Amino acid sequence: MTEEQRLFQEKKRDVVLKDFKELEDRIIGEPGTFREYMVAMRDGCRMRTVVCLPPGRERVPVILQRTPYPNSEMVFQTVAQEMTKRGFGYVYSFCRGTGGSEGEWYPNTMNERTDGKDTVDWLAEQPFTESLGVWGNSYAALTGWIMADLVEDKAQTMYLTHYGLNRFSSMYSRGMFRQDVLTSWAMDNAGQPVTADFLESAAYRPQIHVDEDKWGIRLDWYREWITHTDKTDPYWQQGFWHELQENGKKIRMPLFVGTSWFDHHFGSTVETWKTLSPECRAKSTLRIGAWSHFMLPCMEHIETEHLGLNDNKNAFLWFESILVKGEKPEGRILSYQVGGDNWETSASYPFPKREEKSFYLSSEAANWPGATRLTEKADSGEKSLRYTYDPENPVETWGAEACLKSREAIGSLRQPSCGYREDVLSFVTEPLAEDLEILGVPEVELWVSSDAEDTAFTAKLMEIYPDGEAYNIRSGIATMAYPESDEEPRQTYTPQTKRRLRLHLWDTSWKLKAGSRLRVDISSSDFPQYSIHTNFAGNWAEQQACKTAEQTVFCGGDTPSRLVLPLKQGE
Repeated sequence: MTEEQRLFQEKKRDVVLKDFKELEDRIIGEPGTFREYMVAMRDGCRMRTVVCLPPGRERVPVILQRTPYPNSEMVFQTVAQEMTKRGFGYVYSFCRGTGGSEGEWYPNTMNERTDGKDTVDWLAEQPFTESLGVWGNSYAALTGWIMADLVEDKAQTMYLTHYGLNRFSSMYSRGMFRQDVLTSWAMDNAGQPVTADFLESAAYRPQIHVDEDKWGIRLDWYREWITHTDKTDPYWQQGFWHELQENGKKIRMPLFVGTSWFDHHFGSTVETWKTLSPECRAKSTLRIGAWSHFMLPCMEHIETEHLGLNDNKNAFLWFESILVKGEKPEGRILSYQVGGDNWETSASYPFPKREEKSFYLSSEAANWPGATRLTEKADSGEKSLRYTYDPENPVETWGAEACLKSREAIGSLRQPSCGYREDVLSFVTEPLAEDLEILGVPEVELWVSSDAEDTAFTAKLMEIYPDGEAYNIRSGIATMAYPESDEEPRQTYTPQTKRRLRLHLWDTSWKLKAGSRLRVDISSSDFPQYSIHTNFAGNWAEQQACKTAEQTVFCGGDTPSRLVLPLKQGE
């Protein structure tokens, strides 16, 4: 573990202790002691499994986590001791080839399903197990999702956060790979130390050879990720990823499903909620907060008195309700409204479609330095704006949803002033006359052309506060190869022809106050949140060369590029 990793784990441990401090009224004894077991799986491979039990009690409710992250062991041990002081047993077991478990580490395989089932079976047979729940965040949530339908006779509930069943949506957006999440994860979980620089690795071409050329190890599973850019590819429709995606339909137990507007698995998690069986949803909770993947605050400008960033406390209360009190939960969706600093309850997700409001991109100068207008009425005639996109000089990610390595870039952060780069076009409204509440999926509909046979366009939606500072709300990306959605196969593009791109930004619940302005930035890169488009057609991971592209954005007339906002009821 590096010094940076150690300090970060200490920070997470402090968050755990803070959460449990709010539950001091639940303390009934002393912390437990740790016992280690090597638990044999059906093929004889043994998993290192650590058990912590409250002293003086023969049978207790038990919480299980399965994880591949030995660097987080100090956090697991902290959780274990806090849970045992409150009457729970706590068990963490390491995946194959990690943390002292036998076998070879190869992520995302059916071993997670069978090993999970075998671990639950072993735990259910132990004399100390009175009832059983499964808890997991990120990959540890994956290990719960993939086995959930197999263990419903022994586990009563699961609390799974920041992971979903639709893996493609966590990897790609319209042909663009989420490198800050997945290239960095591959480097950190290669099975041997990788010392190469992350940004150099992410920019390396051809990316298909970065593992051997920069990391000193061949990772076939990473190569599979980066070469299957099409959702209709058989790679995503069979095997482990297909089994994972189909599993939601089979689950019947009550679940707590947690995510955040600023978690890179947000899209996959909410897609998962939609696929759960009606029986499961009727007794499960979906909670959407506003923090990072690491359960840390990530909005530097907004008061968040009611943010409720207390996931460990929340998990304890969920397990206490079901495993100890035997209560039967009712289905609900809880979502945090950014800017309003309040939680709202909904009966269904996606949020019901309501009124929409459009703001049109204009070529006319705005009453704002470095920007053109963003207005409620489209220009009467067609106009255009142009810029040059150079893949060798990409726009740096700052203020983002899909980041893992670049922790400091996650969230709603102060943005550069309009005009800070020649390859970023900014559009700004006049001050809002009244509050504006966004609820749902914002969309930027662009009419564009390029002299390249394929290229990318990005959009970033921001709020400019009365003090003149801008903070990002949502962002999105699309390519000429995938102009409408991820659901269709790759398309061809004829250079210099006009094409409509529909950039679906991530869902949000956001309240802008009267006096604020909306700002939309259009560009062609967002690195390292997304891979750098080379401006060539074909598979990005196999491309070695890149070239500049002349990009055109059309406004008004028959090509009315616009921002479309879904509004909360009553607007």
